[in-house]
Amino acid sequence: MEKEESIKQNTDENLNKDNQNSEEAEINENQDEIKENQNLNEPETAEEKIIKLEDKLARTFAEMENQRRRFEKEKEEAYEYGGFTFAKEALNLIDNLERSKQILKNDETLKNSDALKKTLEHFDVINKDLISVFSKNDIKPIESLNKKLDPNFHQAMMEIEDSEKEPGTIIQEIQKGFTIKDRLLRPSLVGVSKKPINEDKKNPKKQENLENK
Repeated sequence: MEKEESIKQNTDENLNKDNQNSEEAEINENQDEIKENQNLNEPETAEEKIIKLEDKLARTFAEMENQRRRFEKEKEEAYEYGGFTFAKEALNLIDNLERSKQILKNDETLKNSDALKKTLEHFDVINKDLISVFSKNDIKPIESLNKKLDPNFHQAMMEIEDSEKEPGTIIQEIQKGFTIKDRLLRPSLVGVSKKPINEDKKNPKKQENLENK
């Protein structure tokens, strides 16, 4: 009996302690909430208001500056590249002149005639004038012949066997490319050299060396 009473007494004491701890925790939580509410309800000091206003102004000025820079950049690009589409279309004039020259050169009835010679001379003058007008507006032709192929400015349309040129060298210009300021207006369409397939067979010394190896 005494043991049972002792166990019961210990259990009651533990329950009382748990209840007491629970009540204390609840009181602490309520006090924290009261403090938070008090902090929220406390009016801002003049110094805090000034700090907040200064921060707000700084953010506003930064956003305005970013917008100004974006506007300046867009305006500059519109000024510099606003005629991009027009310039690209205008290149058709040069293409048509070049096609007309080729047609006249291939006309058997005009070959070696004075009429053909004078006509081609006039075409050359017109072509030079067009290039001059383009150059004044920062539209310049891309140098291609005998240059190494550059994917940024050239587009290879065909490979041509050539034992004298280093592979990848431009040896034919199909259509001239142009740039406008620092941008590509259109790439040059070109033909590039490649090593002949039967080059080693044509060279007996190379063939002997290969066989000895």
